[in-house]
Amino acid sequence: MRKFVLSAWMLAGLPLALFLPPAQAAEFIGFREVTLTDTSQQRPLHVALWYPTTATAPLQTSAENPVFQGIATIKDASPTGSAHPLVLLSHGYRGNWRNLNWLVSSLVEQGYIVAAPDHPGTTTFDQRPVEAAKLWERPHDLSRVIDRLTSDHTLAGTVDSQRIAAIGHSLGGWTVTALAGARYSAQRYLEECRLHPNPRLCALAPELGITPEHQGPLGADLRDPRVKAVISLDLGFAQGFTPESLSTLKTPILVLGAGENIADMPLEEESGYLNAHLASPPSRFQVLADASHFSFMQVCKPGAVALLKKEAPGDEIICRDGEAGDRQAIHRQVAKLIGDFLDQWLTGQPAAD
Repeated sequence: MRKFVLSAWMLAGLPLALFLPPAQAAEFIGFREVTLTDTSQQRPLHVALWYPTTATAPLQTSAENPVFQGIATIKDASPTGSAHPLVLLSHGYRGNWRNLNWLVSSLVEQGYIVAAPDHPGTTTFDQRPVEAAKLWERPHDLSRVIDRLTSDHTLAGTVDSQRIAAIGHSLGGWTVTALAGARYSAQRYLEECRLHPNPRLCALAPELGITPEHQGPLGADLRDPRVKAVISLDLGFAQGFTPESLSTLKTPILVLGAGENIADMPLEEESGYLNAHLASPPSRFQVLADASHFSFMQVCKPGAVALLKKEAPGDEIICRDGEAGDRQAIHRQVAKLIGDFLDQWLTGQPAAD
């Protein structure tokens, strides 16, 4: 069961933009999985790709498991010939490429190519401690995906290199904030843990390499200038980002926070911390009052809660939203916010009020 649960409290998942039933959007979504290798062969990246296609069949469901809904796609379909903007999706701690699949239908419908890598060491399928302790490699993973997709048009089509964005949930939110150019201080974060202990996050810091001996690579400039807009969904470990670097960021960031704290990730210490130091505009902050940390993940299937209680007691929290929350309604709201933000910063169109 743990193969599809992803770790009970800090998974990554993301929102959809006009929550269309799979049958409505499926015939336009191509899907394939690829593996990217590096020169050392130590950090191969498994990457899921979704992209516009003119193919109409055969349809099959991707990114589905016993707990979460998937979406209908056409496996290995030929991409369209025109250039498309690119959105990268970054999952959370011990999550995987499936976590943000609910956002894919709306993004592809709007013309985006979508790419979601599994981050080695912090994914469901690879929890090697040596790789987990290289938090700084997560932004590099996204840059490697950009490198490949902008040079190889056979995988998902032609990428418009001037229109690239990144979206991350939970630890993925940390990842895309670093990708935007925010600089990180392990000492600052550890001092915050001393002053304001957070048992869950602070206990994970050494596992992720948030230690003084790793300050060199962790505190380096991880910015990728090809990324023109970034969206953070209820991120964690935010207080290690230095206020100075946040206040001078040039890349626009949409920061969305969950109003219901059920994962020991206080809004004011995480998403609110970014908001307190980012320049606004170009960045923007909004709290979703009825959302929990896990509302940014896929929609749970009927019976998922009972299944989790039986197979992985405690993990049923991933299907829980705020008291008045409805995950599909939250997804529609978040998708609209994301769509407007990307329209503003990737196409030059003014965002709707």
